[in-house]
Amino acid sequence: MTAASQVERTVLEEEFNWLLKEEVHAVLKQLQDILKEAARRFSMPTPGLEGTLKQENFILGSSTMDQVKGVLTLQGEALTQADINIKVAKSSQVMHFAFRDDKQWKLQQIQDARNHVNQALQLLSSRDESYQFKTGAEVNKLMDAVMLQLSRARNRLTTPATLTLPELASSGLMKMFTPPMPGDVMVNFYINLSKLCLTVYQLHVLQPNTTKNFKPAGSSVLHNPGAMFEINNTKFEVSHVHKVECVVPWLNDTLVFFTISLQLCQQLKDKISVFSSFWNYRPF
Repeated sequence: MTAASQVERTVLEEEFNWLLKEEVHAVLKQLQDILKEAARRFSMPTPGLEGTLKQENFILGSSTMDQVKGVLTLQGEALTQADINIKVAKSSQVMHFAFRDDKQWKLQQIQDARNHVNQALQLLSSRDESYQFKTGAEVNKLMDAVMLQLSRARNRLTTPATLTLPELASSGLMKMFTPPMPGDVMVNFYINLSKLCLTVYQLHVLQPNTTKNFKPAGSSVLHNPGAMFEINNTKFEVSHVHKVECVVPWLNDTLVFFTISLQLCQQLKDKISVFSSFWNYRPF
């Protein structure tokens, strides 16, 4: 090894040690600050009322159609009230439904995303400033674990659960309303990115003589008109589908925080890989 390459190696080792000792902890602190902000968005307290989550009202509907309108009340991960008007396709009659006073609907996607953020924070806080990382592989392992939790949190908000129509028909959501939902109407709530979505399905019963082409629909986030299913020996077809949504600003904030955090993790991994590629290359 030449004197020049020996000097270069010494300089690189000093830089790498500085990275492990100083820069890694600076990035961990930055990640913790960002993810604490994300966690705070999931549990915004009501000003002046400690321990009480802020209630937010969202108006559902679109300017192009008035078949479905509604106001939803969101408190953290729970829909505490839903007030929905549905205009029936055949008669133009308007049906009105609201959550029973003793009921609220947990949005599992928000709950899961929040849990993943908390797990990422626990991983980061397990390596406080006094902890000395000894290898790049050790840092990468931590970054991979944090990135896994952040990817799962983001995926829960960007990927709503797929359901079959019988699963939707027998869901606890159908028992939430007063007056009770009629047998030919089904609803579903879910999160898609930063939007809170409501889908309303209007159904008609298939007569026995029209069931020869019966093909039950599989799982989907959104079923189209014409989708068929059977429940309690009765066959149904979806006749109309209405989807309305509203933007939840704090969900948009959390998605931005996830993106920034994932980028920070990746940048730190990239810096470590620059040094790793040097150690693997020996210019003798």
